[in-house]
Amino acid sequence: MSEAARQVWPTVRSIPVSSVTDSKPPAHLRPIPPEQVAGSTGTGRDTTGGSATGVGTGRARPRGAGAHGNPAAALGFSGDPGQHGDPEYTMLHAQRVWDGTLATNRMDDLGVNTERQRVETKGVTVAVGLLVAGRPEDALTCVQSVIDHTHARILALDLGNIDGAGDVLDELAGRYPERIAVWHVAETTRADGGTVGWGECRTKLLRLDESEVHVLMETSLVLTGEALTPLVAAIVEGAVAAGWQAAESGEPGRVEALRCDLMAVRRAAALGAFPEDAERGPDADLEFSHALEGELVVPEGPLPVRRIGSERRDEQAIGG
Repeated sequence: MSEAARQVWPTVRSIPVSSVTDSKPPAHLRPIPPEQVAGSTGTGRDTTGGSATGVGTGRARPRGAGAHGNPAAALGFSGDPGQHGDPEYTMLHAQRVWDGTLATNRMDDLGVNTERQRVETKGVTVAVGLLVAGRPEDALTCVQSVIDHTHARILALDLGNIDGAGDVLDELAGRYPERIAVWHVAETTRADGGTVGWGECRTKLLRLDESEVHVLMETSLVLTGEALTPLVAAIVEGAVAAGWQAAESGEPGRVEALRCDLMAVRRAAALGAFPEDAERGPDADLEFSHALEGELVVPEGPLPVRRIGSERRDEQAIGG
């Protein structure tokens, strides 16, 4: 598409938002549990570093599920303080637990867990938001990986058509018109002598989106497999956001903050929390994460994601 035929907005702020979708109910998402919201009895954050219930499996275990009236009986105890149980029964029980664990692991190895997550997330609308400021090769590889490994829509914001990156996006949108939407602006990033920053760009993409789950992704990353399904599954379970890595060191499970280079979030929750004036960098990850009301999680196991560029090189530049 030529520059003459392409709609180019003068600034990011000037792009109109055609419909108001902020108040749409989350049709396929469970509400965030009240105990996760600030001002309730819980904080929604696990500061002990333990795994969140259901994270990595896609299904939270109901409170009391599988419990006995006398839990000690399952281990061969009567519940009396002086009763030590039957050693043979205890060993048998331990063997059953071990066998069950091995069986579960085998099922996961066979892809049963992934298939169940696909079923649970079916119908949830998802869009991937991309900011593109040059590096057309990275943009091409990143977008194609999302097309190949997800069913999500792609919302791309082209900043200045640097090195023909906007042309690449238009070519991809022509090949996948039902999957890709592109907005072009003449405004460039602060690193390129322009005036726009990361927070304003990200806020605009959120407002242009109409999906239940919005994915923040950088073009320096590519998906090598089904990486978004575990993130969306965690949100379906009740988390406000899920990402491939914690912003700070930590084990998979509930975390204090998530990295914004690949992070899925309830769009309705992000709209009121996003730091529009933020500049790209670690501080933006923390600011955005801490503004979200609810649990932040990193699923178990490494996600099929690969970095193709220097760490945060694209959006770090957008921050100026």
